[in-house]
Amino acid sequence: MRMTSPTNSFFIGPNVPRRGNALSRFLGRSFLRLLGWRIEGAIPNLPRMVMIGAPHTSNWDGVIAIATLVALGLKASTMIKDTAFKGVMGPILRGFGAIPINRKSPKGVVEQSVDTITNSAGMLLLIAPEGTRHSAPEWKRGYLHIAYGAGVPVLPAAIDYTRKIVTFGPPLTPTGDHAADLATLLDFYAPHISARHPQRLSKPLCERLGQTWRPEADD
Repeated sequence: MRMTSPTNSFFIGPNVPRRGNALSRFLGRSFLRLLGWRIEGAIPNLPRMVMIGAPHTSNWDGVIAIATLVALGLKASTMIKDTAFKGVMGPILRGFGAIPINRKSPKGVVEQSVDTITNSAGMLLLIAPEGTRHSAPEWKRGYLHIAYGAGVPVLPAAIDYTRKIVTFGPPLTPTGDHAADLATLLDFYAPHISARHPQRLSKPLCERLGQTWRPEADD
């Protein structure tokens, strides 16, 4: 199912975590329209998901991602170390959906994330599997471990700077076979991505696209 242009209306189910209002969604859609971007794909009507985005080669990826979330009225959360929540930053980070992770806890980041998702009424946990803007040698597997442990699907989002499209792909139910799950995700990403800085593409995407990986590409 294809979403319409961000300048029009579209349906997101009542179980999906939401935030904002008609005005914020209008502003998000207007920003994307001003830059010439549109959104395709579909958001499953589920209360809990792990959402990943790729490729990540530029700070602009974050700008487009935030505008997309605002335009759709999606309430996305991220896990951040608890020391960042001290003082005035605590309420600000929580207001943006950040959730503190205690790195001194006997439970690791994955286990704490699983607990947070399973104990929530609804959560869309946003993770960047490449972890860096600079030609990552691999995708971190934490998002698969979290989704598998919490029993929730992975919702992939792809960014294409050539066509200026953000595409939401079909949700993946993790199998526990991380290599096979990654291969399935890469099959979705391959025809739907175009990086702002192609020389910074991660190794898994380069291999899937039949391109040469450049591990020491710089700015």
